[in-house]
Amino acid sequence: MHKRSWSKIAVMGAGLLALAACGDAAEDAAPPPGGIAADGSPALPAVPVMGPERKIIAFGDSLFAGYGLDPRDSYPEKLENALRAKGVNADVINAGVSGDTTAAGLNRLEFTLEAQDAPPALFILELGGNDLLRGVSPEETRSNLEKMLTILKEREVPVLLMGMRSPPNVGPEYQARFDAMYRELAEEYGAALIPFWLEDIYRDPALFQSDRIHPTAEGIERLVASTLGDVEEALPPPPAS
Repeated sequence: MHKRSWSKIAVMGAGLLALAACGDAAEDAAPPPGGIAADGSPALPAVPVMGPERKIIAFGDSLFAGYGLDPRDSYPEKLENALRAKGVNADVINAGVSGDTTAAGLNRLEFTLEAQDAPPALFILELGGNDLLRGVSPEETRSNLEKMLTILKEREVPVLLMGMRSPPNVGPEYQARFDAMYRELAEEYGAALIPFWLEDIYRDPALFQSDRIHPTAEGIERLVASTLGDVEEALPPPPAS
C-alpha cells in the first residue's frame, strides 16, 4: 500500500463537522477483507497456506524454463503462486531445460530425482515439443517417454503428463501417431493427462513471443489458470499425520 501524506488542516470548525458527518458513510464504504481486485470488484480474502509442504517437480523444456521471460514469470513459479493462493503448501521446482528433447530428459531424469531429499508429491512431465521441431520419429519420442514413465512408476511417483500436438504440416501419418501418443501413454502408465497443455492460448498470437513458440508472461498466466485445476486434481492428498 502507498502511504498517503496529508496537508495540515487550517480551518477546523466546519471541516470537522463535515468529516464527522461522513464517518458512518466511510465505514460503510470500507474495502472488503480481501481488498479490491484489478477489475474493481471485491477480492476474495487470501486463503492461508496449510498442511505439509507438497514438492512438485516441473520437468520439461523451454516452455517450463521460462525462455525469454523473467524467471518469476515462468510456468513453475506462477503455478506455485497460484497453488499457494489456494492454500496449498506447494514448492514447485523448475526442472525445465531449454532445448531438451525427450532423449535429453531421459538422460537427466534419475539425477533429478536423486537430487531430492524425498520423492516429490507430483512430477509434471512436459517434453516432446523439441522432438517435433527436430523431426524425431514419434516412435523414438514414445520410447523415451515410456522409459521415463517406467522409472517414475517404479519409484511410485505420481505423474501429470503434459501433452503436445503436432502441426498439420508434418503430414497426416506423423500427426496421427504423435497426437495419439500422450493419451495412450497416460492410460498405460496410470498418469494424469492434459492432452494439449497449450490449448488455451495457441490460437492467439498476441500471447506468444516474436518466435511464435514461447508464451509471453500473459500467456503463462493464462496457461496457469487453465491448467491449475488439473494440477490440483493430479496432486495426491497429503499423507495422514
